[in-house]
Amino acid sequence: MVSIRYPARAGAGRYPTAPQLSAREAAAFDVRNNFSEQVPRGKVRWAATRTSAHVGAPPAAGRAPGQRLPVVLYSPGVGDPRSFGSTLCDELASRGYAVVTIDHTYEAPAVEFPDGRLARSVLASELAKAQKSGRITELLKKVSGVRVADTRFVLDELAERGAASPLPSGLRRALDLHAVGMFGQSAGGFTAAQTMHDDRRIKAAVNLDGVMGYTQRDDDPSNPSTVGREGVDRPLLLMGMAGNTHHTVASWGAVWRHSTGTWLRDLTLRGSRHASFTDAEALVPQIARRVGLPRKEVTALIGTVDPARAVAAQRAYVSAFFDRWLRGRDDGGLLDGPSARFPEVQFVR
Repeated sequence: MVSIRYPARAGAGRYPTAPQLSAREAAAFDVRNNFSEQVPRGKVRWAATRTSAHVGAPPAAGRAPGQRLPVVLYSPGVGDPRSFGSTLCDELASRGYAVVTIDHTYEAPAVEFPDGRLARSVLASELAKAQKSGRITELLKKVSGVRVADTRFVLDELAERGAASPLPSGLRRALDLHAVGMFGQSAGGFTAAQTMHDDRRIKAAVNLDGVMGYTQRDDDPSNPSTVGREGVDRPLLLMGMAGNTHHTVASWGAVWRHSTGTWLRDLTLRGSRHASFTDAEALVPQIARRVGLPRKEVTALIGTVDPARAVAAQRAYVSAFFDRWLRGRDDGGLLDGPSARFPEVQFVR
């Protein structure tokens, strides 16, 4: 299941705003989500959250072949729905990209399809079986393999033409499939890098705080992935929480060492935590005010960085990266060294 965000014609505000989750997806998310330890069940109306997108708005006027929309794919972290990257995905769409967000069915809490089918997560039961049998590494390899296969299937579907295309008619000739990038958070960042390694159609990738090996520990060098053993030969941006760099995260170091002759950057968002690279950065402070979440619980989830500054930095650097590598646009040196505009971002050499 995917959603596609794109630049719309003037007047899109007449169309309903897109919910972050459908009512049935929200009910499943309330039962099992990555905030469960901090946010009690039944305290948040997850179905009430709206994004900045408008459902069914007509795409902006048709483009000549040389003016088609570059495509960016988004993969969420383990246990997150595709909509938990809406902040960055809406931003990229507003800048002229077609952004395809991917749900990894049976891993996300619940995925609702247009025909009404609801596919619930089996991840918890699979994890329990793997822990009992000592086969965690095998499960991680399976999850990663399925994610990469999902992504490559989506790329195949986007390339279909005519009546075989699953795209709305207004988008079928609007996408530039020669300019495709990918990004994701956590396992989604691993998916982006691994898919770029495996599939030449991905031209550039961003990994937001995702381990790139089959391990549950950042510092564990065992069980490396093929992207770790062989590196990449196209641009890769790593952006991590405080303390996560290619010097401290074993799989990042492996990719860094084995990626020769290509463009690499390693950025740290000071004061951030793992969930800072999802919509949690914007949602958690609001949830905290409503349910009385203690400050220590908030910082455990999203760190101490100011949420507005964290969101602004991610929007700027992720957009600049894809502008540079998918559109050939000048970013004014933002990706080349520290900027006074974003003192929260540290360049790691």
